[in-house]
Amino acid sequence: MKLNIIMKTVFFSVFVISFFRPISGYCQNAFETAINNKLDSLVNFESTDFEESMLYPNDAQQGIMIPLGWGGYGTYLFGGVGGSYPEVYTDNQLDLITTAGVSVGNPEKFANFAASVNMTSPKRFTNFSANVSVSRSVFWGSSITIGGLQLFASDSISDAPDPTFFIAFSHSVQTMPSKTPDCSSLTYTVGIGSGRFALKSEEDILRGKGKYGTFVFGGISYEIFQHVNVNAEWSGMNLGFSLGIRPFKTALSFGIGVTDLTNYSSDKPSAIFSIGFPLSLNKYKY
Repeated sequence: MKLNIIMKTVFFSVFVISFFRPISGYCQNAFETAINNKLDSLVNFESTDFEESMLYPNDAQQGIMIPLGWGGYGTYLFGGVGGSYPEVYTDNQLDLITTAGVSVGNPEKFANFAASVNMTSPKRFTNFSANVSVSRSVFWGSSITIGGLQLFASDSISDAPDPTFFIAFSHSVQTMPSKTPDCSSLTYTVGIGSGRFALKSEEDILRGKGKYGTFVFGGISYEIFQHVNVNAEWSGMNLGFSLGIRPFKTALSFGIGVTDLTNYSSDKPSAIFSIGFPLSLNKYKY
């Protein structure tokens, strides 16, 4: 199986069954990192007990290709669907992935823990893998996440059977308040990882694009309108741009963009999208 390194979108409690035909698990490599973000940027920080003087990331998606350093807050379920079209090194195929998971813990007082299960062949209900992460607030307006992706993936059907491990740091700029109270309009992330951040696909190698990526990934997100972010990301393998949109008062969020914009990996650009929803299990005091 070739390692498709087009990166990711996501997030989500909508469990969607695909009627397209993902025979292999290319989308697993494309979107599990985004799933690992576990909708943390969608959590309503106004309803938490964080210090009011600190600016936190706003409530729209801040990226769909890389994991963020932000952790969740409290206890909530999350799930969703993501996809890309066309899949690289194929003829106009659509990749889809679904996910469901849980997040618990306070990253200010101790840590936030998250775990999720992915299914990359939704029509057949097959090709499962897992993600886990631990997040902790470290500096003023900053957070760090350590995690693992595509754990326990099948050697026989997955496009990415080897696990990926990473560490990511995110910061919300304190001098640029968002139109959303107590949030920042500008955030950035830097990180380093193995697996999908480091190793190119077999097709990339055969076409002379080299074996290794940069290992380092990063992104920046800026609020252009309230609840709308524009994002630029380097996945360790390629460059992408996206919009993160939260159009309603609920936590339902959308992401749409394009990736593989350089010749560093892959054979063509791909459109990417995500739909996600976290469901809080906490009762907050206002």
